[in-house]
Amino acid sequence: MKKRDEQQAAIDQAAQWVNMLIIDKKKLRMKESGLPQQVIDQTPKFAKLTKIPVVKAKVGPQIMVLIADNQIYDQIPVKKEVKASVSGLYISDVRGVRGPLEKPEKKRGFFAKLTGQK
Repeated sequence: MKKRDEQQAAIDQAAQWVNMLIIDKKKLRMKESGLPQQVIDQTPKFAKLTKIPVVKAKVGPQIMVLIADNQIYDQIPVKKEVKASVSGLYISDVRGVRGPLEKPEKKRGFFAKLTGQK
């Protein structure tokens, strides 16, 4: 927890707000994501096997591949312009440029579907 808090503080300190047009978003493995090879080489072996939330966005004239935070991945709209807090290749927060973002509906769990709960 202590190490995670230190890393989060470093990310918040280096973050910049950037306007971007979201082209596509997917959950992919590290090797399939299209991230730079240097980033893939630096990740631990167990992390290479997990799927990460990847966002393809147009930032200024460039098209970039970025990694999104798991908590905000569902809030990111596709084919819309957003203002995002970016630290390196990591998106930590998203706001709408033209009005607020729409909140996605929360998915019902497996057992909730079986019992008919909402």
